[in-house]
Amino acid sequence: MILSIVGATLLTYKLLSGNYPATRIAQDISEKSAAEFRDRSKTSTGIIRPGETISSLLGNDFSPKEIHELAIEAQGVFSLAKLCAGRPYRLTRQDGDFKRFSCDIDDTDKLVVVRNGDGFAVSREKIPYTVELVSVRGTIESSLFEAVLKIGESERLAMQLAGIFAWDIDFFQDIQQGDAFEVVLEKRFRDGKPAGDGRLLAARFTNQDQVSQAFYFQDGKRSPDYYDEKGRSLHKAFLKAPLSFSRISSGFTMRRRHPITHRVKAHPAIDYAAPKGTPIHTVGDGAIVFASYKRYNGNCVKVRHPNGWVTMYNHLSKFGKNIRPGKKVAQGQVIGYVGSTGLSTGPHLDFRMFRNGAPVNPLQVKSPPARPVSPANIAAFRMMVADRVALMETSPERNTARAFLPKLPMRGVN
Repeated sequence: MILSIVGATLLTYKLLSGNYPATRIAQDISEKSAAEFRDRSKTSTGIIRPGETISSLLGNDFSPKEIHELAIEAQGVFSLAKLCAGRPYRLTRQDGDFKRFSCDIDDTDKLVVVRNGDGFAVSREKIPYTVELVSVRGTIESSLFEAVLKIGESERLAMQLAGIFAWDIDFFQDIQQGDAFEVVLEKRFRDGKPAGDGRLLAARFTNQDQVSQAFYFQDGKRSPDYYDEKGRSLHKAFLKAPLSFSRISSGFTMRRRHPITHRVKAHPAIDYAAPKGTPIHTVGDGAIVFASYKRYNGNCVKVRHPNGWVTMYNHLSKFGKNIRPGKKVAQGQVIGYVGSTGLSTGPHLDFRMFRNGAPVNPLQVKSPPARPVSPANIAAFRMMVADRVALMETSPERNTARAFLPKLPMRGVN
């Protein structure tokens, strides 16, 4: 206290004598107040562990009654029961009292809870990222996965490429050695540290000398989608295959000797060999008309699609979540997993397609595309394509697989 009195007296003397400007005094007080606030405000960070809940995370700050009230308040924003293990969180207290809690919901948004008087303010906010564009390229020697990992990229990029071109390329049946890809994608940084890939903005895939291109574009108020260089949607009524990565073990034929019964009969299906548990995706939008066990087919799902189409998925090890008759399914939705139930010699998917009750070879189905870019936005789309093509052709240095790109207008992306 004596030192404080002496300090205050000295400061007053300097002010009165003109040796210490008032603005400097105000600055010192402001800096001291900010420092004191920081000292009083403590932030802890962590990763949500398996089994942790909002109660275990905030149990030291809130009573059970307050936790219940918080859960009700958050329901319209994000259900606290859906907090996911592995996601980072930040908890700030001031003078020991709860101030703010935030937790990543996914790679895009975070949940934010702040004290608001006697209650809480709950919101969903965008995660702040710094984004840089990179150009990536690779050549396939055995598989797309191997090629992507070889150049130092993540499996996510392989899955993105497979998903974008899934309507035109079967990434096991069609891929050959020497096929190549070029990609422009976002690299995200959070607090100066790498935070994974962002959006894939453009891609070029050369498959057996056939070049396919994809460009990410938002057509007015429609959801962003991928289009080819002419503005045609890459989305079609049916995917090329119900599995992302597999191989065909038996083809479509009207005469085949069954490996178990040894009887010669029709096999109007494509058999995809894949490890047990591999996810199976419905090839198009539709409604489930059958999801149960059949003597020879094992666990089987039938999906009815528009215009008289039906698809059938046999020998599943188990069904997907909420897969039952009457449920609607969206293209690409997981409806089951590869297995060997029923009359089967090993893990595989027996996949069948019917049109107006007649079997059709899935490999010969030509599916119509979805809506193209609208006339009102086609000029903006063409400008965007020119930008992205230029970026893809900004090739990495020799013997490298990646190049950071200059900042350019992000036409067609919100």
